[in-house]
Formats: sequence, C-alpha cells, structure tokens
Amino acid sequence: MKPRSSARLLRIYLSEQDKLHGRVLYEQLLEKAHQSGLTGCTVLRGMAGFGAASHQIHRASILRLSEKMPIVIEIVDLAEKLEPLLPVFEAMIEESGKGTLMTMEKVEIVRCKA
Repeated sequence: MKPRSSARLLRIYLSEQDKLHGRVLYEQLLEKAHQSGLTGCTVLRGMAGFGAASHQIHRASILRLSEKMPIVIEIVDLAEKLEPLLPVFEAMIEESGKGTLMTMEKVEIVRCKA
C-alpha cells in the first residue's frame, strides 16, 4: 500500500477463551488472514473489558493472568481485499457459537514499508 492511500481497518472483538474445533478462535482468524495474503494483522490482549453478553468486567491481575480477557484483532488493508473475507470470518465466529463485534472504518495509510 502506498502512503496517503485509502484503506480499511477491520476490528474483531473476542474473548481469549473463544474456541473453534478445540483451537483458540483468534489464532484461527489470524491464520486465515495470513493465508489470504492480507498486508498485516495484529492481535491485542485487553487489560480489562466487557461485552454485550458479559455479566461482569474482566480485569487482568497477577493472580488471574489466564482468564477470559478481551482480544481485539486489527487488520488494515484495501477494502477490496477485506470485503470478501468478511463472510469467511463471520462463518468461523458463528460456528464457534460465540457472539462478537466486528467493525470496519476508513483509514488513511500514512506509512507502510516492509
């Protein structure tokens, strides 16, 4: 992607305990993004958060480092590369049986150098 070009930012909000076929869901989404030739993908672990179905706020602490913390997957690429993958990602999330939030917004690439 060229600097000062228009792109899209896809965000997928999950829990780190979400699984699909016994494997962590965010890892499978990351692998699918990589296999699809997207420019890049980052998985972020939240320090605290809650979702629409959550009955409590989940917080990271020294005593609870391996609990169900929020995960955000961020993918920046051209709209024409992301749009075909939306139904694929949605199907994977649906099959996992988990609810989630996906957002997409326009972004401007300021710098993109490998």
